[in-house]
Amino acid sequence: MTGPDLQDGQSGPGRLVARRGVLAAAALAPLAAATPSSAAASPEPGHRHVLHPVRTTIGDWRDVGKELLTEGIMWGETFRAGFPRRDLRVTSRGVEVATNLALRSYAAFTRYGDGRTMIMGDLAVTEEELGRVTDVVQAAGLELTSVHKHLLAHAPALLWCHVHALTEAPEVAARHIRAALETTGTPLPPRLATPAAADLDTGRLDAVLRGRGTDYAGTYKFTFARRETLVDHHRVIPWGMGAVTGVNFQPLGRGRAAVNGALALTAGEVQPAIRALRRGGIDVVELHNHTLTEEPRLFFAHYWAVGDAVGLAHCLSAAVATTNVTWQATPGVDRTRS
Repeated sequence: MTGPDLQDGQSGPGRLVARRGVLAAAALAPLAAATPSSAAASPEPGHRHVLHPVRTTIGDWRDVGKELLTEGIMWGETFRAGFPRRDLRVTSRGVEVATNLALRSYAAFTRYGDGRTMIMGDLAVTEEELGRVTDVVQAAGLELTSVHKHLLAHAPALLWCHVHALTEAPEVAARHIRAALETTGTPLPPRLATPAAADLDTGRLDAVLRGRGTDYAGTYKFTFARRETLVDHHRVIPWGMGAVTGVNFQPLGRGRAAVNGALALTAGEVQPAIRALRRGGIDVVELHNHTLTEEPRLFFAHYWAVGDAVGLAHCLSAAVATTNVTWQATPGVDRTRS
């Protein structure tokens, strides 16, 4: 179960969404042409030069954070801002889904030596919100690269929208992302959970998954990064942008847990990974891409199960072992706006 939400003085979701839609539309018009799309910024075909990320600090992203109303957090070379959907109470197969298990949006920013910034985001939206978010993203010149779900039968119905951009004006792009979020019920500034320890045998989970998880306000998360060098638009994509395997546990009491996340897979790994999941009784929710032109091509198998936490960890460990990844320490939750 999630921790209690902080009070924000909202008077009702319908009024909030209507007001945000007006604000987003008003803010968008003068900004839409300011952010070049990733397609427009792509190097010519056959260009062999590959750019590596520039190492930055949290202070380098202060203006981006101001646009997103959060100070964010660094994941290696990448600045990330998270937006929990604490306005929603989502159930899946009788389980109330913890916000930090699956109900979060994020935006990630990485800078390169030519002065451009790559942006990737994943926006969690209701079916009702999807059209508005799509329209704002498209009008802004951002790319919508995937629309999919993370959960099986659940209410209210949610979808996750991946967005992408390559720009010399990350602050402007951040403003557009905020405009998209403002058409939804997403709390801005982000409202964070009351800190709580995950009620799980985390030592056993660490041993089974051969890594060390991170406590995310009561959920327990593992991250595994691809060993290959990932490239898109002739730029190396660092793991913090989101092209990773996530293994996440929500404690349900008495050693049981709900698990949800995604395996990052190359084409040859897809079937072995699915077989490993199914041998442990874990359901495959969706198999899809997150972006359009990365190399090597990656596919993401989202999954869901409820059961004994350690037993599920053994199954997930077997699935992760079919892939070319390595454990990566996951940074803690951004609590700058708690």
